[in-house]
Amino acid sequence: MINNDVLRSIRYMLDLSDNKVVEIALLADPALALDKDDVRAFLLKEEEPGHLACSDAVLAHVLDGLIVHLRGRDDTVPPRPVEKRISNNVVLKKLRVAFQLKDEDMHQVFVAAGFPLAKPELSALFRQPGHKNYRPCGDQLLRAFLKGLTLRVRGA
Repeated sequence: MINNDVLRSIRYMLDLSDNKVVEIALLADPALALDKDDVRAFLLKEEEPGHLACSDAVLAHVLDGLIVHLRGRDDTVPPRPVEKRISNNVVLKKLRVAFQLKDEDMHQVFVAAGFPLAKPELSALFRQPGHKNYRPCGDQLLRAFLKGLTLRVRGA
């Protein structure tokens, strides 16, 4: 899925301002060069003038910052390095951690979006890429998850 779409969905889901998105990204790395004008450009549609493509690094910082924002920082554990390549599976994992979703919660999110998954299908999404039961998360599946999570967070 396009990083800009993921960023748009998260912003809508949590009703975040441009400044708040910048603050959340800076929680992951205070040295990140990001301002609200960049965020505005990321949120524009592709055909609109001034549109910028959201890089994997920026999305990774936003997702890592979201974890810190929603769960707090654990100073006993050293910070994890930011991913260089963000896949749909990584987005799914980071959102699961940020919102503290257990398997049952994940199933409810997918059911709410009209996209029920069996337990083995769900666990396959969280396996390591080299594992024999690993399953890549498709765009449609991630869209359904974001829709279901939005319904859960914002209400019907």
